[in-house]
Amino acid sequence: MTTFPFLETLGHGITAIDTGFMRQRFDAAYLLVEGGRAAYIDSGINDALPRLLAALDAEGVDREAVDYVIVTHVHLDHAGAAGLLMQQLPNARLVVHPRGAPHMIDPSALVAGASAVYGAEEVARTYGTVQPVPAERVLASHDGMVLDLAGRPLLLIETPGHARHHHCIWDERSRGWFTGDTFGLSYPEFRTPGGRYVLPTTTPVQFEPGPLKASIARMLEKRPDCMYLTHYSRIDEVDSFAEQLFEQIDAMVALARPLATADDRELQLRRGLAQLYRKRLRAAGSELSDADIDELLTVDVELNAQGLAVWLDREARNAQAPATGAR
Repeated sequence: MTTFPFLETLGHGITAIDTGFMRQRFDAAYLLVEGGRAAYIDSGINDALPRLLAALDAEGVDREAVDYVIVTHVHLDHAGAAGLLMQQLPNARLVVHPRGAPHMIDPSALVAGASAVYGAEEVARTYGTVQPVPAERVLASHDGMVLDLAGRPLLLIETPGHARHHHCIWDERSRGWFTGDTFGLSYPEFRTPGGRYVLPTTTPVQFEPGPLKASIARMLEKRPDCMYLTHYSRIDEVDSFAEQLFEQIDAMVALARPLATADDRELQLRRGLAQLYRKRLRAAGSELSDADIDELLTVDVELNAQGLAVWLDREARNAQAPATGAR
């Protein structure tokens, strides 16, 4: 069987595919193979297409044997290549949260939203042209939906908190969740003597701390053996990581609330988040320098600060809503 350096075999017919986005081992898609049939979970961006198809070749699976492309949510680092990939898979259905389905059929609003965060030129350079998926090939999920992959059940549940168009996928065979961004980020560079470090992602524009914690708690009800993260790959010791996430979500909220009306709010949020992440990594035994940590987390600090700012503004609007409605 042909081997590729960007493929990682995880057992149970699961392959992690390094999509090549941003840097090595930053962004994963997954291929599940069961009984000669296959499903992808997440896709990365358009540039990942050769790697996605190489994973099929490595497993000896025909393109016609792919039944599903499942995207955890429609942020472009997870779903940007879905349309292009679907063009190569004649029998596949695209499975997406119902809030995300319209954006896969017509991605113009999705691209516009990403452009508002990153800038139009950066989106075009990084993500290319996001391809639409014909409506008849799109299958909107619902909470509790079970997909059948050659007799292997895949359970989908709604997991808001990172995004309202987010669902996660439970694989009973491996006793693991494919978590998208709901169970945070754990980059390989952050392996420490105390284990891997995981941090929540609060990227704009739909971060909600309460629903995020509830989604994590709901996934824990299955007593999973592992989590399959988009950023990055499989992690074990799930209960320990969940505790880290709960603590950090609370810490990030505590950092943000006093800054709700600060003139330099995002600057203070960025500084506070960087300090929080450095402190947590030091506590875990990381030997990375502050400069290395800051470089690895530059994008995360920026986006998490933006997401917290958007959440603060939404909280302020919600607090004013009853008084407005009473008039």
